[in-house]
Amino acid sequence: MVYRRSWVAWRPANLQSGTVADPTEYEPANRLRETAVAERPQERLEKHGPQALSDTELIAMLLRSGTHGHDVLSLSSRLLKEAGSLGALIAWEPADFQRLKGIGKVKALQLRAVMEVARRVLLQQGEETPMLNRADRVREFLLPVVSGLQVEKFWVLCLNRKNRLLKCVEITSGTATAALAHPREVFRAAIRESASAVVCVHNHPSGDPSPSSPDLHVTRQLREAARAVEIELIDHVVIGQTGADPSGRGYFSFREAGLL
Repeated sequence: MVYRRSWVAWRPANLQSGTVADPTEYEPANRLRETAVAERPQERLEKHGPQALSDTELIAMLLRSGTHGHDVLSLSSRLLKEAGSLGALIAWEPADFQRLKGIGKVKALQLRAVMEVARRVLLQQGEETPMLNRADRVREFLLPVVSGLQVEKFWVLCLNRKNRLLKCVEITSGTATAALAHPREVFRAAIRESASAVVCVHNHPSGDPSPSSPDLHVTRQLREAARAVEIELIDHVVIGQTGADPSGRGYFSFREAGLL
């Protein structure tokens, strides 16, 4: 006698009823796949800019991809829900990100780095850039850079209308005794930064900030060039060392000396 096992008893109910199972019936919805191509985060970012994206979409752009059963939009939504808000993510550590399925070690470290950038930007926005309309402030600002230099360097401090720093640009780096700067290079940098005014600065490695003949000559050239391009030359400051300065100040100001 031949025994045959009946498969009716164990087959799924929908097959018993004669229907065919839908392969997507038990799969979670894929939000990214269901979103029209033109409405997906990357396409909207490219077309409309980051302001048009929701918090979820911005996080999705950072994650770039999801994992099986967790598309990138759903993963981003879960991440924000766990954190409570976008801002709360700044305090998250890599281990916090890795608690979510779909975020591994590398992705967690990348997200932590992005949040640290955001934190530093917020901190710096609360700080005003220095006002550099006085020679002593200029010396204080550049002293950490100048200390220990064995060659002369020449910088231009590009300032806005309120004499606050836009950018510090190193123009030349010379020998132990000379670092000539051409006015063309100085004001090219100022124009590039849309500066309203500039302060020119160079150092004397000897420590004595007393101006040399070349310093006087360059300052006259700078003064004439400033008038031509209508950018105010607030000062030319030579930075030295307090102990080697006959005046004991550690700097020389052409403006204070009446030479501008």
